Amino acid sequence: MENLKTGRFYGQTNSTIHLDFATITDTEYTHDRVDWHYHDNAYFTFILDGKVIEGNKKEVYNCTAGSLLFHNWQDAHYNIKPKGFTRGFHIELNESWFNSFKFYRDNLQGSFAVANPDVKFLFYKIFRETKIQDGITALSTEILLLQALAKMQGDSISDAKQAPLWVGRLRDILNDNIAGKFTLSELSGMLQIHPVHLSRDFSRYFNCNLGEYIRKLRIEKAFSLLPNNNLSLTDIALTCGFADQSHFLRSFKSFNQANPTIYRKLLLQAC
Repeated sequence: MENLKTGRFYGQTNSTIHLDFATITDTEYTHDRVDWHYHDNAYFTFILDGKVIEGNKKEVYNCTAGSLLFHNWQDAHYNIKPKGFTRGFHIELNESWFNSFKFYRDNLQGSFAVANPDVKFLFYKIFRETKIQDGITALSTEILLLQALAKMQGDSISDAKQAPLWVGRLRDILNDNIAGKFTLSELSGMLQIHPVHLSRDFSRYFNCNLGEYIRKLRIEKAFSLLPNNNLSLTDIALTCGFADQSHFLRSFKSFNQANPTIYRKLLLQAC
């Protein structure tokens, strides 16, 4: 089984940035299949465009644009790439840097998909920082990465606690119908719990209120559609459930402090 050293990934490397705490690689997937292998470092794979299937000893992930995976060091996996263009953004964590944050490292084991939209927003910001590359890029990137690890650790601790069944069901309902215009009573009826119970306890498991979470899911979906140059911003807005392009732009900037056009340009760049 092949062991890939720091900065090496199968495919065409568009750019590599070496920082004191991480190595960041922008890669185009070119292999239809990559057999079992592992990497020296713990790292993230963030799919910017296209599709890839990744499997490990426990799970298989069907990744599309916006999918985020975490792999702890030397965790073996394989990849299958369907036809079409696929681009990945990889962040390998420097071993001594990661080990210095023992409270993060010990709660982030194996390989798993990261579902929290707040973490994904941070990774889009990291991606943007690496394309700016000015005097504070390294500082900003490290801060964003630590924020992402902190949120992931919080999710890991929360997952270890027994959440009621309605939490998973609600997450599936909202993810399966991003543009749905649900009412509180409709959702409560689908989950068979009281509306007061849902509104009161939602933030305990999602760290925000229901309306804010739905907006986050819509922005997350919009990010995944930005690389598709055949879709206008109005098309993306309507697909994701926003009333119009203006509503979409306001919501996008509230979560990302930037216009979606800026991210679209970066995501369409070759490197």
